[in-house]
Amino acid sequence: MKVYTTDKIRNVVLLGHGGAGKTTLAEAMAYLAGITSRLGKVADGNTISDYDKEEQKRQFSISTASIPLEWEDCKINLLDAPGFFDFVGEVQEAISVADAAIIVVSGKAGVEVGTEKAWELCEKYNIPRMFFVSDMDIDDASYRQVVQDLTDKYGKKIAPFNLPIRENEKFVGYVNVIQEKGFRWEGKEVKECPIPDYSQENLKLYRDELMEAIAETSEEFMDRYFAGETFSEQEIRAALRANVCDSSIVPIEMGSSTLVQGIYTLMDDIVKYMPAPENRKMAGINMKTNEIFQADFDFSKPKTAFVFKTIIDPFIGKYSMIKVRSGVLKTDDVMYDSNRDSELKVGKLYVMCGNKTTEVPELHAGDLGALAKLDIATGDTLSTKANPVQYAKMDISEPYTAMRYKAQNKADIDKIAQSLAKLTAEDPTLKVVNDAENRQTLLYGMGDMHLEVAVSKLQSEYKVAVDLEKPKVAFRETIRKNSDVEYKYKKQTGGHGQYGHVKMRFEPSGDTTAPYVFEQVVVGGTVPKNFFPAVEKGIAESVGRGPLAAYPVVGVKAVLYDGSYHPVDSSEMAFKVASSQAFKKGIMEATPVLLEPIMSLKVTVPDAYTGDVMGDLNKRRGRVLGMNPTGNGKQVIEADVPMMELYGYCTTLRSMTGGAGEFEYHFARYEQTPAEIQEKEVHARADKVAAENTED
Repeated sequence: MKVYTTDKIRNVVLLGHGGAGKTTLAEAMAYLAGITSRLGKVADGNTISDYDKEEQKRQFSISTASIPLEWEDCKINLLDAPGFFDFVGEVQEAISVADAAIIVVSGKAGVEVGTEKAWELCEKYNIPRMFFVSDMDIDDASYRQVVQDLTDKYGKKIAPFNLPIRENEKFVGYVNVIQEKGFRWEGKEVKECPIPDYSQENLKLYRDELMEAIAETSEEFMDRYFAGETFSEQEIRAALRANVCDSSIVPIEMGSSTLVQGIYTLMDDIVKYMPAPENRKMAGINMKTNEIFQADFDFSKPKTAFVFKTIIDPFIGKYSMIKVRSGVLKTDDVMYDSNRDSELKVGKLYVMCGNKTTEVPELHAGDLGALAKLDIATGDTLSTKANPVQYAKMDISEPYTAMRYKAQNKADIDKIAQSLAKLTAEDPTLKVVNDAENRQTLLYGMGDMHLEVAVSKLQSEYKVAVDLEKPKVAFRETIRKNSDVEYKYKKQTGGHGQYGHVKMRFEPSGDTTAPYVFEQVVVGGTVPKNFFPAVEKGIAESVGRGPLAAYPVVGVKAVLYDGSYHPVDSSEMAFKVASSQAFKKGIMEATPVLLEPIMSLKVTVPDAYTGDVMGDLNKRRGRVLGMNPTGNGKQVIEADVPMMELYGYCTTLRSMTGGAGEFEYHFARYEQTPAEIQEKEVHARADKVAAENTED
């Protein structure tokens, strides 16, 4: 592949709802560009972008794939991003380096939740976009309905560039709204044809909307428009380029990816209307001077690049995908990683097409490429030692769905840890958390499907097997009343015996953030001072596993007020045992209760679903604290919900809101558990408590 300068590059991401036809569209574009000699199909598992075994097995995209296409003396770096919400991290990685987006909408399914989410992402990152209505060869696909729905949703900026021509219920051609001409597909050729009568009305409607949008681009155009003048095709196209680049006009095109119809026009329009990287701003911080480094994809500035994705494959090794943000990166350049404060030699430069690599001598500012086997991570910035630059890391969603995982084979534990480290390096929305307190390791992801795919990858790629289980909840134990107990530890053996005798009071301390408070009010030396630390140590060791259900104890005040000792047999160990036994007895006599963790939950949902979501939260023992409108037809519901009730919440929320709902939570505090749940939990952990007592 030849080297392209910045002005000849278009970085375009394919977005849309799962199953809308993004991968099939990418395949059609690759076929037209001459990368493949025949069309791959998702169902056959032979597409360029779905190269992973998991993707082929499940027949949907899991990770973002890059496909560089050469078209009209330009290079289109096409990023095929997943549509399923569990893999949103991959979408965020792709959109962080894209300069434009094509939102794919199925003509049959129409505007879906994924379409709206794609639009919101484009708004957030201020990315020019274009809609492509796929599946136009399907009989009941309705282009007019999609245009109507998008116009209702996003207003006058929606501008259809073409209309379908159907004959005998077959998709045979299109009307170009800008040129006001009809075209038919005849074999591989496109021939001009008359515009059908039934299309005239819609053509006039869409043409008027387009002219109105163009008239609004300047005062001169506005005056000419009101004077009844028409614009030349050249003027229309120049105005459209400026408007599409600043997102004030969003074109809609259509076609059939399986028949490769309408794709030629789409690729032409990507080159004509979508911005080159040099049209976009990009700034970082110069780490040496602390000044802003305005990169702006300028090839003449010092070289910098951003690592936006990591691919680790057991067979092809590790590749770090980069976008050059300034300068020209060449083979064997020495770069500086400001995140790790280390220099590294680039070696060879590659361009990735799916999982296949092609070596290139250099990459200009704005281009996408890959570096092999370097010790760098997603989000790192590469620059030079003389001009050390740091770019902001991309905004990646936080995972909130957790499952406990266990190795099926104990001998694989180390290998599983190494394999998971590779998976989390590839996917920043996958996290491994070691919960030492509950003696469990947790795998966090964006949803159940995400975790299921991760486990499947461990099995197929790394040959290790794990089981996923419901995670244990970190309950706590505390007391509600006071108790007064004594315990005498007396053991007589040959020689020195053991003797420790304590009298203690236990009461709530009022502070559930600290395990215990220890005081001694011994009068007259009944327990010598040198044994006080041993008594406290007995308490400190006992609070780790309480006598009610073997959970950590919090909020207890222990007061040593009396006891006795033996001048020969008393020892620190004896007093430690006596105080720990007194603790168990004292807790059980002071009305012990279980405390459960309460989470502060925020759920963002469209207005229409607020009632359903609040009803569901009430079933989960949640307390709804309030609702705040976000201004775009959505509400943020705030609630306090017990952590144990949030298990499986992601799946419930998605099914309730058609995938439109999102949530986040953080730990708020501990609260007393209802009696029936406490009873169940104590019963479930009776064996653990019995085992503790046996050990003593």
